[in-house]
Amino acid sequence: MQETRVLIVDDDDAIADIVATYLRREAMETGRAADGLQALAMAETGKWHLMLLDVMLPGPDGFEVCRKLRARGLDLPILFLTARSDEIDQVLGLGLGADDYIMKPFSGAALVARVKAHLRRYREMKQAPGAAGEPEILRFPGLEIDLAACEVRREGEAVPLTAREFALLRFLAGSPGRVLTKGQIYRSVWGEEFYADDNTVQVHIRRLREKIEPDPAVPRYLLTVRGLGYRFDGRG
Repeated sequence: MQETRVLIVDDDDAIADIVATYLRREAMETGRAADGLQALAMAETGKWHLMLLDVMLPGPDGFEVCRKLRARGLDLPILFLTARSDEIDQVLGLGLGADDYIMKPFSGAALVARVKAHLRRYREMKQAPGAAGEPEILRFPGLEIDLAACEVRREGEAVPLTAREFALLRFLAGSPGRVLTKGQIYRSVWGEEFYADDNTVQVHIRRLREKIEPDPAVPRYLLTVRGLGYRFDGRG
């Protein structure tokens, strides 16, 4: 069995202990950080496969922790644990690079199911070989997507993407010119059923534009098709 290590970041001892108990029952190893600075330091060790991150933390809050870790290139699923349902917080959190939200209070079964789903998808994205007949490198004006190495280069310069961002770009660029709905994108990249009011695809598209587009405000590659979805323009 593949060892799985989850970092729990929460200043509430009771909640952290409950979460750890649920995960240990599934043979997962857990660690604990009680504030933002400790979370940043522990994440840097590179030993973790997933992070459960509380929003309200002493020191840097969960959003700031997530932003800093993604800016440093940390590539693992980050799931927020939060009692705040405000849509602005959700968009902000996902826009900073979080993979999901788990709302408090939550059931043990739901928590474990979400953790397992994200671990499975990340491992699949990291290990997925190219499809039969698919070229190893997708080349477009000013942009190269190396499917074998899971690397992206813009004008020859490497662009650091998370596994989720790479999977999203790969899915869109694999069908240049084709309009793909949010539902199609979510089911393929996240591997779960799509809910109509979910902002996940939108905010990940925005993050991807910030990384690969010369001018994210006027995208060349990732185009919005209003009322339908998104289209990758291979002409750049």
